[in-house]
Amino acid sequence: MARRLVICNRKGGTGKTSVAVNLAGELAVRGQKVLLVDLDPQSHCAAGVGLHTISPFVHDLFHQPDADFSASIRRTAVNGLWLSAADPAFDHSQASRAEFPLPQTLISSGADELFDTIVMDTPPSLDPLLLNALVAADSVIVPFVPHQLSMLGVRQLVKLLYDIKSSRNPALSLTGFLPTLANPTIRHHRQVMSELAHHFGAGRLLPAIRNDIRIAEAFSQGRPVRLTAPNSRGAEDFRQLADAITGVQVAESLPA
Repeated sequence: MARRLVICNRKGGTGKTSVAVNLAGELAVRGQKVLLVDLDPQSHCAAGVGLHTISPFVHDLFHQPDADFSASIRRTAVNGLWLSAADPAFDHSQASRAEFPLPQTLISSGADELFDTIVMDTPPSLDPLLLNALVAADSVIVPFVPHQLSMLGVRQLVKLLYDIKSSRNPALSLTGFLPTLANPTIRHHRQVMSELAHHFGAGRLLPAIRNDIRIAEAFSQGRPVRLTAPNSRGAEDFRQLADAITGVQVAESLPA
């Protein structure tokens, strides 16, 4: 059965899509069969893996009762990596907060058996798409830019994770908080990361993704940074992230 990993933060600009694309690519390079599911209607994951956004889309699940999720899955140029793309024209009002088609679809479509890891990118808002991802997930990574306002957003998200765990998905666990666009030479960045580690536990803080133009350049080329600049600090950071999440035991409980 696939590991279902959600990349989420209700705050925009945290690098969720870059994390989803590059982590999925790193896992695929290591020999895993990885499915990247783009639930964010901005549809940027497709650009990150060099594909065009053509139908069918994963968002068809939320307004077409007979949607074929398997038909939305396309092979990318990265060996071992597939994508179920987002619909850039999707209207959020088409998705119901009372319905959760994604969890069952991952089972009924056979995706759970076909792939080793399913990475889900999510929109930066509290809407049915994010809720579906959290109900479907078994683990969560929360990217955050180490600024003071990020702490408020992280606390709000942790409360949401608790609510989902208690009401819809008791198997939901937190893999950790991921600093992005981080600069270890900036005192404020170090302070915020230290504060988060103190509040939630040092074990919850994942290896940081430093600010690296190579990551943006890789995105513009439609490939993960592991393939375009394998010796860059961005590629090294995603290698360390993959090491952490494949070697760490997912926590059984969410932080207080």
